[in-house]
Amino acid sequence: MIPGRLRSFIRGSLRTRLTLLVSVAVALAAALSAGASWLFVEFQLERQLDATIRESESQGDRAYLKEYCRPEGTDEYFEYATLLFPDNTTCSIGSPIVPIEQDKAAIDQAGQIMFRDGVTRTGKAVRIVTQSFEPGVAVLEGRPLHHQNRTLRYLALALGGIAAVGVLIAGWAGLLISRAALRPVGRLTKAVEHIAQTEDLDTRIPVKGKDEIARLSSSFNAMTAALAGSRDRQRQLVADAGHELRTPLTTLRTNIDLLLRSEQTGRRLDPSAKERLLVNIKAQFAELSTLVADLLQLARGDTDQEPQVELGLHEVVTAAVERARLRGAEVIMELSPWYVVGSAASLERAVLNLIDNAAKFSPGEPVEVSLREGVLTVRDHGRGLDEEELPHAFERFWRSPSARSLPGSGLGLAIVAQAVAEAGGEVRLANAPGGGAMATIEVPGRPVRHSDQDE
Repeated sequence: MIPGRLRSFIRGSLRTRLTLLVSVAVALAAALSAGASWLFVEFQLERQLDATIRESESQGDRAYLKEYCRPEGTDEYFEYATLLFPDNTTCSIGSPIVPIEQDKAAIDQAGQIMFRDGVTRTGKAVRIVTQSFEPGVAVLEGRPLHHQNRTLRYLALALGGIAAVGVLIAGWAGLLISRAALRPVGRLTKAVEHIAQTEDLDTRIPVKGKDEIARLSSSFNAMTAALAGSRDRQRQLVADAGHELRTPLTTLRTNIDLLLRSEQTGRRLDPSAKERLLVNIKAQFAELSTLVADLLQLARGDTDQEPQVELGLHEVVTAAVERARLRGAEVIMELSPWYVVGSAASLERAVLNLIDNAAKFSPGEPVEVSLREGVLTVRDHGRGLDEEELPHAFERFWRSPSARSLPGSGLGLAIVAQAVAEAGGEVRLANAPGGGAMATIEVPGRPVRHSDQDE
């Protein structure tokens, strides 16, 4: 189980966790390096001691060892040496070496050399080499290990101290590095907290460099800019909707008050006047319904786009033309296949709005609809628009002076622009050669369906 304080420390700030991770990583690396160094030094000392023992064998005559072998003797060449005979008896110079079973195996195996760690009868640790001395006799020669062991102890203390100092330095360096590396994250965090508290979407984070933090800052700035734009459009939509709704609602209220007053006072309206009043009320209701429907369409497009699927634009245009003809519009169409990715309902509504708009401005004249190589055009034969009016045609609630007396909400072309943008296309409005206006829609696509092309 992790202690509570350590658990709180681990769950602390990102800077604390990063410093802890750097320190732990350096500590592990230092421990592994120190351990590997210690093992390497031990191995080298052991090899050096083995080589020393073997070199000393050539400096003395083993017959000399046998001739002068006695329990209490000493020799200038052999500090620890023992002869082992087949009957397990021994003869030693210096402190006797304790033989083991592996030593006995070397008695009759000439030329075999075995190195091992062992002890003398007095308990001293020695490095032992065992080999056949002559048939039936093995010699065990040793060198004390206290110098090597002391060197290894000093080395272990030195490596441990160096590792500890390295961990402390790594922790300090990790703290400095984490502060420098996480400074942009701190600025981003403060900006997010500021936006959450103040809802100030105009806040921007300075972007420095091209690393991941800079990309995150750029993405955050783009996100807040998009949110600010969406909020501004929503506020503008609400303001414009309130302004546009005020007129039909006021007219409806006035007409209904007039009807109620005539009924309450007993002053009957002339039947023809009453009929005109009721027709006006019905027209205001129709205008209000259209305005509400257009507002809902725009609000839906701002927040909840429909799924984008592959569809035939020529089929969408055909459906829109059929609906326009049911409303009494005369439409001439010429279509070629073109497949796009978009929303069928949104695109059909856009095409229908263009046809209705063209029919409204050229009563009695046919509307020409053409789709060739992905370019859709809808042309009327009305008076067209003034050049200064063209840039405002797709703005919400904008209506040309000549169209203010006609029915409509001023949102039809805005809905067209929104639907085409959702499909990745572009819409333009211009005066057609010979008179009238012509709307052009270009949506990226292909003349054959994607699945048919793969086959």
